[in-house]
Parts: sequence; C-alpha cells; structure tokens
Amino acid sequence: MLASHHDTGSNYLNAKKGFLSWLFTVDHKRIGVMYFVAISVFFLVGGFFAILLRAELMQERIVNATANSYMISADHYNEAFTFHGSIMVFLVIIPSIPATLGNFLLPLMIGAKDVAFPKLNLMSFHIYIVGAIFLVYTIAFGGLDTGWTFYTPYSTETSTSVVAAVFGAFILGFSSILTGLNFIVTVHKMRAPGMTWVKMPLFVWAIYATSVIQVLATPVLAVTLVLVAMERLLGIGIFDSSLGGDPILFQNFFWFYSHPAVYIMILPGFGVISELITTHSRKSIFGYKAVAISSIGIAVIGFFVWGHHMFTSGQSAFATVFFSFLTYAVAVPTAIKVFSWVATLYKGSISFTTPMCYALVFLFLFLIGGLTGIFLGAISTDVHLHNTYFVVAHFHYVMMGGTLIAWIGAIFHWWPKITGKKYSEVWGRISAVVVFLGFNLTFFPQFVMGTRGMPRRYYDYLPEYYNFHLLSTIGSFVLSIGLFMVLFIWLHSIFFGKNETSSNPWKAKSIDWTDTAVVPIEHNFEKQPISTHGPYDFDEIVKPAHSSGGH
Repeated sequence: MLASHHDTGSNYLNAKKGFLSWLFTVDHKRIGVMYFVAISVFFLVGGFFAILLRAELMQERIVNATANSYMISADHYNEAFTFHGSIMVFLVIIPSIPATLGNFLLPLMIGAKDVAFPKLNLMSFHIYIVGAIFLVYTIAFGGLDTGWTFYTPYSTETSTSVVAAVFGAFILGFSSILTGLNFIVTVHKMRAPGMTWVKMPLFVWAIYATSVIQVLATPVLAVTLVLVAMERLLGIGIFDSSLGGDPILFQNFFWFYSHPAVYIMILPGFGVISELITTHSRKSIFGYKAVAISSIGIAVIGFFVWGHHMFTSGQSAFATVFFSFLTYAVAVPTAIKVFSWVATLYKGSISFTTPMCYALVFLFLFLIGGLTGIFLGAISTDVHLHNTYFVVAHFHYVMMGGTLIAWIGAIFHWWPKITGKKYSEVWGRISAVVVFLGFNLTFFPQFVMGTRGMPRRYYDYLPEYYNFHLLSTIGSFVLSIGLFMVLFIWLHSIFFGKNETSSNPWKAKSIDWTDTAVVPIEHNFEKQPISTHGPYDFDEIVKPAHSSGGH
C-alpha cells in the first residue's frame, strides 16, 4: 500500500524544493503565499512614505516658509503622498485579501483541488510583479506627483513619470481581471459534492462578489489610463477642454471604477470578519442568507454611486441628488452585515484570541469609517468637507481600519494552516491593542482638522492645526510599532515557533479546517470531500478554552 501524504509528512510547503519550484508553481496555495510576501514588502514601502509625510507635518511651522523650508521639499512631499497612495491602493489594499487569502483558501473552502485555471493564476501573479516594477520604476526615475487618482488636466501636463505609472496600473488591472475570472469559474464549477450555494462559507460569497466587480469595472480603469497616456503622448484632446475634450470626463471614468474598487477592497474583509466572529464565538452566523445576498447587493449598487465623489465638480442637481440617494442605499446591505456580526456575538461563547481581537478592532474602526461616510454622502455637508482631512480620515478608517485590519486578523486565523506553526497569543493580543490605539491617535485628529477646514495634500498649513498634526504623527509612530510587532510575531513564529499539531486548532466547521491536514498537501485533500453540513453549524455553545499562552 502506498504511504499517504499524512504518513510521509509531505505538504504543499515541502512537496517541491528550490526557488524555481515556487516562482513557477501552479499550486494556488504557494501563489497565495508569494502574494503575501510581495504585498507585505510593498506594505513596508508604502508605510515608509506615510511616516515620511507625517514626520514633515509634525515640524513646527515656519513663518513665510518657502518650498524648501522643511525636511523635504514641497515637490518631494507631493511625490511622497503619491507614492504612498499608489502603492497602498494598487499594490497592497486591492490585492491584499483576494490575492493572498482568496488564492490560498477559495479551493480549500469549496473542496476543490485547485482553482479552475492554475496556469492563468500563476500568470496573474507574474503580471502583478511586472506592473509593480513599473510603479516602482517611477520612484527611481522621474517621480510622480499626481496623487493616486491621476486627475486631469494636471496628469497630462506634469513633467513626472505619469506614462510609466499609468502603464504599471494598466498591467496590474489585467492581474486583477484574470484573478477575478478564475475565482468566478472556480466557484461555479468546482464546488465539492453537496456544497450548494447556501452551504458556501461567507468568505467565498465575498470573494465571488468581489470577483464580479473586478471583471466588470477594471477594464474601464484600464481604458481610462490608456487615454491619459495617449493624451500625453499624442495630444488626442479627449480630456483637454481647449481641444474640445472634458477633464470632468476623466473623473467620471475614474470613479466608475474606483468607487467599486472600494468594494473590491472591503468586501473580502467583510467575508473574513464573518469567518472570524463565528469561529471564535462558537456560534452560527446570524442571518446567513441575508449576509450572503448583501455581498451581491453591495457589488451591484456599488456600480451606481461614483457620482458622490463629484458633488463639487459642477454636475447637475438631479445627478447629485440621484447619486446621494444611491449612496445611502448602499449603506443598507453594509448595515445588514454589521447587525449580523453583532447579533452573532450576542450570547456567543467568545474567545479573545488574536484573530477575534483584530475582528473587534475591525468592527470599531469600520463602524467609525462607515458612519462618517454619511456626512460625505449628504450634499450639504460634503460641500464643506470635500478635499479636507475629514475625507483622509474617513478613507483610512474604511480602507486600513477595515481591509488591512481584517487582512492581519485573517493571517493570524489561518496562520497554522498556512505555515504549520504556532505563534504567541499574548503578543498577538498586545499587537492588536497597540494597533488600535495608534490607529485612532493617527486618524481621529484628522476628522477634527477636516471639519475645521484643513485641506488634504498640502505641504504647509496654518499654525492652529499644528497640535492636531503633532498628535496624528505621534499616533502614526505608535501604529508603526504595532505593525512591526505583527511582523516580528510572524517572523518569530516561522523561525522559532512550535509546530502546530492539530489540523483544526480553532474547532471550525468549514472544509478548509475539517478535511485538510495540519498543513494542506499539494492537491489539498487525500480524497474528495463531501459537504454534509453548513460551514457554521456549531452544535453547541461551549465555554472559551482557558488560555495557555499559545493557541
């Protein structure tokens, strides 16, 4: 009798050896791990530029300051916030959960051996790296100072490397489209026997809805960026009013993609939180079908709200009212999810593990981000808050406080399955507290500044805003300490952590935990799993296990 993978200790990590076995692998789990490493590196780079910006803004203001009065010049300040925004949006937040955890978990959760098109999946990763190189190229040669939005007419006139940057974003778009297409086909065609649509984990629903947006909206951005490049290289005039074009047209194209892109970023985070809250409160999700359908609802309505970014652009009163109404409409399915998570926690047997701590951090921060969005969706208040630090704070509470916190919590949750290692629960919880405090100290003062009129993206500012900027910068340092603690915990676990011995340390109910080895084998399952129950069928409420300092 042939020895099983369990007997030989073979898993996806050690099935093949060598750098090339990783670089050209078609194993979805290895591709997910490579995305994780790449995105973590870019997170460090994007974070460096954020700290550089905050350090400049904490300097005491100088009367009659010039463009070179502070630690970096005004031009370099513009480049720094552009690099921060472009790297964080295109290379970190958008691919963070879909590319890493979507790749690693989707086939495991639905009982498939791999994604539908493994080679296409590998090509998506290689395309991501090529696109990233183009964006990084702009850092070394020529710079970029347009902001991540590439607004015309400035992006067609500046002397910085706009063409290289938009080409990089264009390439990254293909990676996103191919990944989304792959996931859609995988969900439709490769679910395990017995896994109906209403037995799929909510993370899969979230990734599915995200994939639909990626496939339908990303081409619009790609075409728009090509038009910007053609405008610069050929002067076609589509965004140039002097040649009969319209710069506002760019904003319509850009936000038609970029607002749904907000849901590309946050929807997978919603899916993660559903998994974390149910598992670590030992309770079935409240309102499964409503939560699943709300993911599709957000994806659909998200296509029709782009105009709320343009209330001050001169669009018609009817369009403004229309987009304001739809903006409030998209809050309904989002609120369904929040109510579901709170109801699930109610009377649950909550274990304050590291993943649960990050889930609670997510709930608090995302709630603030979501509620402050109400003021930006209302016409009367948006006019006053537009382009102020209020928008900066709102965006970061949703995108970083939502997506990236969910991503970190998810990595902690599935860390034993990804690496086969344990990590320090104590330090994991401490990191969640430090991140929470640092995050709020960084961004909450920005809400106050915004309501008092402090515009965003300004190199210099009036002295009355100094104390708020000082607090915000101190908060960014605390936040950085928390994030470096996370990095240290992960690295310490890899090199010095004990081996995980249980294939299901959280006692979860989904296939990715119940039907796989401690570390999944190369083709995921020893035999075809059959779905016989839902992913959240916790049959009893049990008391939280006594903490032993490690899960």
